[in-house]
Amino acid sequence: MNNTHTATAEPQLTRSTLWLMTIGSGMVVANIYYNQPLLVEIARTYGVPEARAGSVAMLTQVGYAIGLLFIIPLGDMLRRRRLILLDFVLIIFSLLGAAFSPNIYVLMVASLLIGATSVVPQLFLPMAAHLARPEARGKAVGTVMSGLLIGILCSRTLSGFVGAHLGWRAMFLIAAGMMLVLWVVLYFLLPEVRPQFKGNYRSLMQSLLHLFRTEPKLRLAAARGALSFACFGGFWTTLVFLLEGPPFHAGPDVAGAFGLIGAGGAVMASVMGRLSDRFDTRYILMGTISMLFLAYLIFGFFSYSLVGLVAGVILLDVGLQSSHIANQTLVFSLNPQAHNRLNTVYMFIYFMGGAAGTYIASQAWRIWRWDGVVAVGLVFSSLALAVHLLYSGRRSQATAENPEAAS
Repeated sequence: MNNTHTATAEPQLTRSTLWLMTIGSGMVVANIYYNQPLLVEIARTYGVPEARAGSVAMLTQVGYAIGLLFIIPLGDMLRRRRLILLDFVLIIFSLLGAAFSPNIYVLMVASLLIGATSVVPQLFLPMAAHLARPEARGKAVGTVMSGLLIGILCSRTLSGFVGAHLGWRAMFLIAAGMMLVLWVVLYFLLPEVRPQFKGNYRSLMQSLLHLFRTEPKLRLAAARGALSFACFGGFWTTLVFLLEGPPFHAGPDVAGAFGLIGAGGAVMASVMGRLSDRFDTRYILMGTISMLFLAYLIFGFFSYSLVGLVAGVILLDVGLQSSHIANQTLVFSLNPQAHNRLNTVYMFIYFMGGAAGTYIASQAWRIWRWDGVVAVGLVFSSLALAVHLLYSGRRSQATAENPEAAS
């Protein structure tokens, strides 16, 4: 009786299902980034320093990491569609809480909850990898990631425009309405995927530690991802502060418009998925992580030039998103029965790195302004490249000498 569901044929990953998950990922992940171009307006509303307002962005990323740790593993244990639809209810209430926050502290709590509940894309990604044919897994992951990245880019542009014309609270109300519409669409169109994990929630969570201890490639991918995302989070959180001052004197709409400049990162996501299916990701990652370091060099030398900022943003987005795709394709290749848990470990560490970068860069801005932010980015990107060169080389050598030991 307990195994009857295993005999049921899994749904096929059709083009329409893939597009549904792709669009849904972009719409949901946008919730995490709406606040970044609005931080100056939030600081003015509550009369708090910019660094305190920066905590709103940091707590959203911390909340996302928490949601990854405690919600995403349930994708291996519960019916995926049912879990996603329930989570959407929590997303909507969290967004409404942010819209009606009476003070900065309530907004911080609401932001933490927005991050914790907006983890649906990390249920879609393993779902796409699970339903895709093995030879097309990287392409499926890259396609969903393209939608996710477009959502990140458009979120900043949309929130910057709405914040400049309707106020920052309106953005969260609009987001809640979009989530309600998406819930209805998913209710009717999203297929169900039955769980494969046999055990209780405690054993499920314990298995996360087991995977972390026994999968060295997972640990390496997570470390690379966390350090890279720290560079990304630090830049986007403090960019609005830089643009507010001389010589730019720009509002949230201009800061948000910078999101569209990084569209190359979204385009590269699909390309990188295909490349990861065919080539050794070690060399791909060496180049993409180097882009992060180069981006911060440009930010340092051309910080008061719009052309310099644009060039740096393109390198930063393409470098980060390409690295992320390569890391995730590697992670999803490790254990087909534990895709959600593998993704949980990777993404939890990834977003904790982003939260650390956001917090440290905000404090660096408070003390040293933009020079401090650039220094933080150079340190994190250097560490990411050092970890990759040191440990990926060791793993490849171990694989060549003893393939069984390295598996």
